[in-house]
Amino acid sequence: MRKKSIGFALSTLLLALSFPAQAQQQKLHRIGVIYPGGPLRDIIDGLRAGLKELGLAEGKQFTLTIEDTKGNIKAAEAAAKNFEREKVDLIFATTGTVIAAAKQATTSVPIVFCIGSDPVAAKLVDDFARPGGRLTGVHYLVRDLTAKRLQILKEILPKLSRVVTFYNPATRVATEAAAMAREEAKRLGVELLERHVKSIDELRKGLEALKAGKADALFYIPDATVVGQAQLIIDTAKAKKLPTMFQDESLVAQGGLASYGQNYQEIGRLAAKYVQRVLSGTSPKDLRIETIENTDLAINLKTAKELGVTVPPQVLARARRVIR
Repeated sequence: MRKKSIGFALSTLLLALSFPAQAQQQKLHRIGVIYPGGPLRDIIDGLRAGLKELGLAEGKQFTLTIEDTKGNIKAAEAAAKNFEREKVDLIFATTGTVIAAAKQATTSVPIVFCIGSDPVAAKLVDDFARPGGRLTGVHYLVRDLTAKRLQILKEILPKLSRVVTFYNPATRVATEAAAMAREEAKRLGVELLERHVKSIDELRKGLEALKAGKADALFYIPDATVVGQAQLIIDTAKAKKLPTMFQDESLVAQGGLASYGQNYQEIGRLAAKYVQRVLSGTSPKDLRIETIENTDLAINLKTAKELGVTVPPQVLARARRVIR
């Protein structure tokens, strides 16, 4: 009888001890995602893959509610406010303008970001080592590769003399990148044709107004409004026989001529570690921001053929991905 009592007591104790762990394991974390559209969708795919690798199953341990703002900053602010009102566990945001909008529109929800410019200079965090607030995440290189991107475009098109670019002059990162492009263009002996657009409608009109012979190529400058309309830019440029240079290789797969930058899926996969740790209870202020520095060159030879462009062999030899 005594043995049965002891056995019953032990079973009850083990059940009680296991219940909190089971309850914790079954908790469904809600993640609100805000991004400006376009190729940045790959970051979200990388996030999903990274969370799966960490043992978190979508629909069981977490859910993603995704808001594609299509480059509209007011839409990003509204999405962030709504997410906090609905008490999501975390906001995941990409690009500096979207992250800034999410921070400004909320007061308490933690934010994990992927940003292509310096988050300290943007006053989103205090420091890379100790962010110091409710934001942390991954820093990758977009703005800082502007000059190198233009240099490679000149290598691909040795006779390049005029290159057109679209960006919003009210965006700090875009204006900084434009200054870098301007300086590099001068060094290369290339004229940079800057087209200021403050809305998607202005961008569409600017693309429609491009006339054959006015520019030799279209060059990407990091801007949330512009990147959200990447496919439109690619289609318009091809129709007007303009080679394009982007930052993301997925846009080369979609018809762009070339890209020089970083793999968005890998960026999202790395950011998943931050999401997992924040959901586990670690404060963002204690999570060091990591910078990704490896870069890739991609070339679309099918597009090159359509445009009548011959890519020099020394450039092709450096490409990590060549689409034929």
